Amino acid sequence: MELMVRDGDYVTDETGAFRRAEGSQELLQRVMWKLSIPRGSFPPLPELGSQLHQLGRCKPAQRESMAKQYAAQALADEPELTVTAAELETDGTLRLYLEWRGQTLTLELELGGG
Repeated sequence: MELMVRDGDYVTDETGAFRRAEGSQELLQRVMWKLSIPRGSFPPLPELGSQLHQLGRCKPAQRESMAKQYAAQALADEPELTVTAAELETDGTLRLYLEWRGQTLTLELELGGG
């Protein structure tokens, strides 16, 4: 169980105590973190992170398939997790569809203008 983080800050409940992420919430928080880090930017763990920041270099027709590939690569060490699809909106929002322990999960990332 991990402490919940949103926009770089710990999330508190109505009493001021830190909220904890469990189950799929914990997984999605970890996934978001891994996808947000540029792959290779942390020298002690060069395999940490994703190449999603490079989508702008891809041809527009290839961006969704590359987003799925980059996400799958970044999350390869997550047991029982599969990236099933990726949708890229014109405003730069990436929607990833994931399968984990029989659950379908959806995650949205703001990548910027697509």
